[in-house]
Amino acid sequence: MSYAGPDFEPPQPRRSRRGPLTVALAALVPGALLGWLVYATVGGSGDGGGSGRATVRSSPPAASSPPADDATDDGKKPGAGPTPTASSTSAPGPLKGKVVVIDPGHNPDNFQHPSEINRKVNIGTNWKECDTTGASTNDGYTEAKFTLDVAHRMRTLLEEQGATVRLTQDGDRPYGPCVDERARIGNEAKADAAVSIHADGSGAGNRGFHVILPGAVHAASADTRAIVAPSRDLGERVAGRFVAVTRSAPSNYIGDGSGLDTRKDLGGLNLSTVPKVFIECGNMRDSKDAALLTSGAWRQKAAQGISEGIVSFLRG
Repeated sequence: MSYAGPDFEPPQPRRSRRGPLTVALAALVPGALLGWLVYATVGGSGDGGGSGRATVRSSPPAASSPPADDATDDGKKPGAGPTPTASSTSAPGPLKGKVVVIDPGHNPDNFQHPSEINRKVNIGTNWKECDTTGASTNDGYTEAKFTLDVAHRMRTLLEEQGATVRLTQDGDRPYGPCVDERARIGNEAKADAAVSIHADGSGAGNRGFHVILPGAVHAASADTRAIVAPSRDLGERVAGRFVAVTRSAPSNYIGDGSGLDTRKDLGGLNLSTVPKVFIECGNMRDSKDAALLTSGAWRQKAAQGISEGIVSFLRG
């Protein structure tokens, strides 16, 4: 997502440096928990900047293998189903009784509603615009299209594990929802985990993914203190499985090579009362990252990595 607008201001100055990346996560093997098995080491992004190395404890893939999709942009909506106002469940599985809220960043039609998305909403600590149009690749593939596609793929994978899955939007509303409503949907669903899907709009040469964690905020109507620790656990597991499945490197421009970034200026996190993180899956403005983001096969891997992180978190 582009760092301009409601949830996308420039990152705050680093409060501390972390050193080399080590993403810790519990092993994930739906249906057959065998423990920690292998170490996967991923090098730097290879495009300018530093080359942070990631040492990730990896586990076998999920029990159900998602369908392959080698199209660069097939326009399909895998697993498309209920609107954001409905919940969707699958057959009984290890996540039976768990609720997951997936927040596909932005809305494909936001650009047609500038006055609505520029309306200010209360994010707990101050006021920001309702939403933005999001980023896009140099060839015009939009962040909103990317996030919705990945969300649909995640929904299919998580429902196969028995989870009840809800999307904050399914491309079926004229714009939004606004960032405050996105948080409220997760809260009202009493989600066991919520993840907001994005892709960045930074400069060329900036590559890699990062997971955004909520900082401790206690001001006005925002109080994240209860979700900071579980959200970090969720974020670390998502980051670890994302590396293991996609083989993508952590961001070379945000997070000091850790793949993690803590922020206090995002309404979607500040107003959440359930464990929640954002993930920037890559940089749409870098040609190498864009080649991944526009690949259907890679988007399936991204969905699998994020989903496995969620499952790992929910199974403890």
